[in-house]
Amino acid sequence: PPRDARLNQFSVTPDPGVIEVNVHPAHSWRESVDITTGVYEEARACRLTSERFALDGQQTGTGGGNHVTLGGSTPADSPFLRRPDLLASLITHWHNHPSLSYMFSGQFIGPTSQAPRADEARSETTYELQTALRRLERTGAPTPPWLVDRTLRHLLVDLTGNTHRAEFSIDKMFSPDSASGRLGLLELRGFEMPPHTRMALAQQLLVRSLVARAWRAPITTPLVRWGTLLHDRWMLPEYNRLDFQDVLADLAAHGLAMDQSWFAPHQEFRFPLLGSTSYRGIELELRRALEPWHVLGEEAAGGGNARYVDSSLERVQVLVRGLSDSRHQVLANGIPVPLHPTGTLGEAVAGVRFRAWQPPSCLHPDIPVHAPLVFDLFDSWTGRAVAGCTYYVAHPGGRAHERRPVNAYAAEGRRIARFQAQGHSPGPMTVTEARPDADYPHTLDLRRSRR
Repeated sequence: PPRDARLNQFSVTPDPGVIEVNVHPAHSWRESVDITTGVYEEARACRLTSERFALDGQQTGTGGGNHVTLGGSTPADSPFLRRPDLLASLITHWHNHPSLSYMFSGQFIGPTSQAPRADEARSETTYELQTALRRLERTGAPTPPWLVDRTLRHLLVDLTGNTHRAEFSIDKMFSPDSASGRLGLLELRGFEMPPHTRMALAQQLLVRSLVARAWRAPITTPLVRWGTLLHDRWMLPEYNRLDFQDVLADLAAHGLAMDQSWFAPHQEFRFPLLGSTSYRGIELELRRALEPWHVLGEEAAGGGNARYVDSSLERVQVLVRGLSDSRHQVLANGIPVPLHPTGTLGEAVAGVRFRAWQPPSCLHPDIPVHAPLVFDLFDSWTGRAVAGCTYYVAHPGGRAHERRPVNAYAAEGRRIARFQAQGHSPGPMTVTEARPDADYPHTLDLRRSRR
């Protein structure tokens, strides 16, 4: 039957590895809470879950999205068609605060992911997007609905030009091509399904608050040209945490205060602690960081062509507290880590990018595996490493798990076994000063480093 705003509908669709549930619209916060809670409870009753555990114990989402769709009962009721500057404000805010893109995303991020940022695909997009947003930021000026679609349709896309596979999907906003595309809807596709109901509701509450903030006071700040910093500093948990603090502070300044502790589970889920060690007041902490994976070129496979994803790279964050700049250095496999101050006295942070395993098809196949990672706290006064830790990507004893962890406790045991708060390099060492890369100053890429 043709679409009718008086009828609610929902669908349950089997997808590879997951079951996709498209719920009916909610007209109030209470209704949204009831719908979300009901979906999680029914899924649990069917022995389904919204999380999974890898063989190494890593806890991740199911791979399915927790997409948030915004709009009105009819296209005429859509706030984005009534106030196009609202859409421009949300795009600007997400662009200038990368934590909104990465803190709630799935494991697969980057320009070839399911929901890439507009500035991840092409470098010139930021300039063109700024021009388009200025056309929509004219508050109160009459804008035809079709012009909203045509102004942004060719910018909010992925590398192939797909309008659906984008962080801000407007393929159902007001496309003149078909009636199903003229619904006045905006789909935020950068959210992954969190493991708990309260986490999903916190995401929805954040989106509602940001919409209310932009409705009251349009956001017209210029777009930041992040460039290579997007896949450098914004891959690290610490910078995402600091940026998200700014997002919440801005909401509080507009009368929409939210407690940052509500989002602590999201930060721990997205950036889990790998381990920490300390030595005479100096603490060295490792956390999992983000790593955008590359989609490779076409290869013959199974009677056809396939494109593999190079998931062999991983990144960890090194956070040091109580560090003396003149005396101590942190080394990763004997190479100085380019630490940067966080703004807190004696605290510095950096990322270490490395090859975790050797797949049959990958970028730079001649570069060997860098694991395990040995982190040393080097004392320049004695010329020796005085403390350190070791991080393994698999069981340190060589045990090969054949089955996935049965629950969270078994997964945690596997993760704990891969970190040892000891094992620094012995003997005298000759260490040079850290030389940050010009394009990725916050990241030590072991693929390009030599001892």
